[in-house]
This record gives sequence, C-alpha cells and structure tokens, in this order.
Amino acid sequence: MTHLDDEFRFLPGDAERVGRSTPLPPVERVWADVTEGRRVSGLSFEPGRAPEYVFLHGAGLNAHGFDPTVLSLGAPALSLDLPGHGRSDWREDVAYRPDLLAEDVALALEAFAPEPVTLVGHSLGGLTAAVLAATRPQTVRELVLVDISPGMRPQRDAGSVSDFITGKREFDSLDEIVDRAVEFGIGHDRTALARGVALNTRQRADGRWEWAHHFAHLDRLPITNGDDPQPFAALWAPLLGLQGAGTPVGLAAASQGMVGEELIAEWHEKLPDSVVATIDGPHNLHEAAPVELAQFVRAIRG
Repeated sequence: MTHLDDEFRFLPGDAERVGRSTPLPPVERVWADVTEGRRVSGLSFEPGRAPEYVFLHGAGLNAHGFDPTVLSLGAPALSLDLPGHGRSDWREDVAYRPDLLAEDVALALEAFAPEPVTLVGHSLGGLTAAVLAATRPQTVRELVLVDISPGMRPQRDAGSVSDFITGKREFDSLDEIVDRAVEFGIGHDRTALARGVALNTRQRADGRWEWAHHFAHLDRLPITNGDDPQPFAALWAPLLGLQGAGTPVGLAAASQGMVGEELIAEWHEKLPDSVVATIDGPHNLHEAAPVELAQFVRAIRG
C-alpha cells in the first residue's frame, strides 16, 4: 500500500464501518496521461488485476469517497479523480462538461481497465459515465448512476450543491466545514463527513482551510454550456440504446437526494427495463450508505 500524505489512513475505519472481515486490499495511487498534456489520477484497488468496477465521483468530491463502497464489494476496482478534483490536473479552459470529462476518463480506462467494467457514477460522475457508456459501449458491462438523471435541471435540482461548493471559500477549521455540510444536508454522520472533508481540503500558509478542487475557486459550477434548463436530456436516447443492446442500466436514488419522485417517474417512463432503487440517505449516497449501495451495484452486475 502506497502512502501519499497518509491518504489511506481512513481505510481501516472504513473497513470496520462496512463490516469487512478480510484483510485490507493493496491500494495504489495511479496516474494516466490524458488530453492537453494533463494527467488523471485514481486509486487502484488490487493493482495488477483488471478492475471489475470503476467509480466516478460527483462535483466537488474525489475518488476516496468510494473507498467504503469498494471495501464492501471486495473486488478489484478503480476509483478516479475527475479532472479538476483530487490529484487530477485542473483544466485550463475551466470546462468540466460531462462530454469533456468522458474523453479523459476513456483514456484512463484504456490505461487501467483492459476488460469491460461495471461503471458507477455519482452525480456529475454519473452523467460522465452515461456519456462514456454511450460513446464507448465496448468498455462498459453494466452502468449504474447514483442520484442523478439526464432529466435533472441544474438550477432547480443542484442549487444547494452549487451553493455549498462555491458559496464559501475559506474556513477557520475543518469542524466549520463539517458544520456547513450538515447545514446544507450533505450528510448527517459527522464522522463520515469529517473523513470526507479531511481528504478534500488543504491548509494554507495563513492557517485557514480551503477546498482542494477547482470548483471551489470558481463562481459557478462549469458543467454545462449555455442556459438550457435541461442540458443533459439528450442522454436519454443513448441510455435507451444501451439498454436495448443488452447493457444493464441501474439508478440508485437517494431518499433525501437530488432525484425525487418526479425524476424517478420520468426515469421509469424513459427506461422501463432498467433497475431502480431508492436508498435511504442524502445525495452523497456512497459516503452515507456504502453497504447498501454496494449491494445494489453487486445485484446489477449479477
């Protein structure tokens, strides 16, 4: 197990939390060369074996958010830092649309995933996963979206997430950030939140704390191009095509998350043969309910 700034220090607690009885797997920090001279970084669980699962996190998060879910699954996996997040390079053009992110993720999969995988994407990572599955279906065995839908309206459905990320830039302490996360409904388990905050922030020379990802240094979430209220609706067609081609598609909605009854009903209408489950928890479902999410993902894989 490679240690960078002791970034793996939470793994024993993660394993205990999900009830893992077997030893911790080896984990390595890995990098892949992508477009424009940038690199995408990620975490390889059981390096040397082809990953069965690949995980893509949401806006303002990082690859470590899926650590508990991966430990619960107990299989080789790859969890990537999206561009602009974690240890992946920032984009100079400040464009983080799902179609652009998917290009970089595809190159990372070429480097680390020689066989088709179960692709799991949360929020922005879910939209990126949908684009990737549509453009490179040969790389995806199953597709699971976590609390995101092509029908979402960013201004209506993601307003609180945007405000949480961009509304406050610096903090006196990590506890202040955890308090803000609770206030915004990001989660309720302070231990889990403190873990996520510790892995997603950095302390400046003046002693104050700030988020380590690019989004917190911008005035808005740069995930769309234009003012279309439903900018991702075009993804319904390729998702339906994937399902028609025999690729299992699943949606794990969070009970207190972004995908409410209206979006679930639309999902059932658009993708009637897909598998949908509502799991108790907030939007960051993989951090709040990793065991339940792992069970759903495992069932989709079959």
